[in-house]
Amino acid sequence: MRQPIELRVNGSLYCLEIKPHSTLLEVLRNDLGLTGTKEGCDGGECGACTILLDGEPVLSCLMLAIEAEGKSITTIEGLAQDGELDVIQKVFIEEGAFQCGFCTPGMILSAKALFNHNSSPTIEAIKEAISGNLCRCTGYIKPIRALVKLTGSK
Repeated sequence: MRQPIELRVNGSLYCLEIKPHSTLLEVLRNDLGLTGTKEGCDGGECGACTILLDGEPVLSCLMLAIEAEGKSITTIEGLAQDGELDVIQKVFIEEGAFQCGFCTPGMILSAKALFNHNSSPTIEAIKEAISGNLCRCTGYIKPIRALVKLTGSK
């Protein structure tokens, strides 16, 4: 049995029919084709599936899609505006803050939530904000350096 649902994703409203037990991650990737949201551990441990729900970072693998109805969902695909990358995306590119890129969307969205609340976070706040995003390639040095660059600190 499928259930009708309306989801607001990256500013657009989608009317879908989904299985009631579908996770938000499954709907984003499989029904909407937004594959920037990654499926990593499927258990809330790695942060690869991080999206913003009403501006707050959420692990989409742990949330049923029906729980997101009536809320604003932002995926990595929704950060660029009018063809212009978000400043966090730009600084990640400038600083080479990724290697394989699998963790990058979740890490960028976690950082976006932090910078939306605090335009000049401390290094400690940056580390805390991205702490739920596992990265096997960079050792976190370059992502942290990139995010510190946005604060204007050295």
